Amino acid sequence: MRIPIREVTPQLERATIAGWVHEERDLGGLAFFLIRDRTGIMQVTVPKKKVPEDVLIAIKEVSRESVVRVSGIIKATEKAPGGRELVPESFEILAKAASPLPLDVAEKVPAEIDTRLDARFLDVRRPRIAAIFSIRSRMMEATNSFLFREGFLQITTPKVVAAATEGGTELFPIAYFEKEAFLSQSPQLYKQMMMAAGCEKVFEIGPIFRAEEHNTIRHLNEATSIDVEVSFADHTDVMVLLEKLIHEIYSSVAENCTAELELLGIPDLQVPEKTLPRLPYEEAILIAAKKSEEPIAYGDDLGTASERAIGEEMGTHYFITEWPTSIRPYYAMPSAADPSICNAFDLMHPKMELSSGAQRCHVYDLLVEQIRSKGLSPEGFEFYLKPFQYGMPPHAGWGLGAERLVMTMCNLQNIREAVLFPRDRHRVTP
Repeated sequence: MRIPIREVTPQLERATIAGWVHEERDLGGLAFFLIRDRTGIMQVTVPKKKVPEDVLIAIKEVSRESVVRVSGIIKATEKAPGGRELVPESFEILAKAASPLPLDVAEKVPAEIDTRLDARFLDVRRPRIAAIFSIRSRMMEATNSFLFREGFLQITTPKVVAAATEGGTELFPIAYFEKEAFLSQSPQLYKQMMMAAGCEKVFEIGPIFRAEEHNTIRHLNEATSIDVEVSFADHTDVMVLLEKLIHEIYSSVAENCTAELELLGIPDLQVPEKTLPRLPYEEAILIAAKKSEEPIAYGDDLGTASERAIGEEMGTHYFITEWPTSIRPYYAMPSAADPSICNAFDLMHPKMELSSGAQRCHVYDLLVEQIRSKGLSPEGFEFYLKPFQYGMPPHAGWGLGAERLVMTMCNLQNIREAVLFPRDRHRVTP
């Protein structure tokens, strides 16, 4: 029976492993193969005068990245990866790889991002790239575990919708029989409707679609959003929930992904504090105006340069709070003390925005007024507005970008590295 490479030790004496030929070296009377599976890499040492003839035939035919199954004797050796090697008694080629390879899985020859994404199945064989998705998986596991412990109900909302979440033109229209329909920008409207349904605490992890014509290292047109909504809560309550989640995710990754973090050059992942700084929008603008090269004034949204300038000043994860009502979505609740300010926030990494949230407007007449103030028609939101007429509790929530969280945690240079098959302005395959 095949044994995962990570579990092979000299104490086993004999073992069968299976995986891909990562590297090969032929030194005349001695040949070396590095065999890789999901759990690690193992050296297969072939003394040509001491192995069966069928092994010699196989090693002559095999190519890099071929899938093989090898059985033999396990020996301890300090020079081999993991301190052990396998001397084969059988060497079977399960699937031979064509040559040349589209990219170098051993990473001795660098590849451009487009080359890597075109051959993503090969790219993810690279241990460093596989580490990113192990970390992403652990992040999702920690997120689910945390939210279930907090008493949340997991929901699934439609991805084919009839109305924009926030209006605007950032919509992908689709042919839906004789109706006009779009791909969902966010589960926002539906998770708020679940508050009227009495569910009180809900979350969803799913795709969102934005038809933004960006072509940057931190934008995608299909992304994964972690969304929550909580009844009888305000913006402060859900900010506390979010910072607890971020702390939990980082702690879980730091504890369980040490090998993966080492591969990514992050031997000591810094776990954010449980309580993060709160920076009022007005103060954030002053920092950006002073330190950023892009002109900015009160009432402007924050651009990339401004976010970086503020992040350098803060030096850690932080919240931007007390946003002008005029630049936030219609569903953000204005402050009772000053309606020109709303109870909204963004969670920021020093490099970029990770999450956006707010206390929601649960008062029907005010919500209709705010929809109109954004130049939108309440009639287009009839299905959304109806629950607000029949007992909508106060509520708050946020959406957290999964890819941005992975990108910043793993110190990646391009958000496309954080998703298996990215969709951007130009890429719809593979």
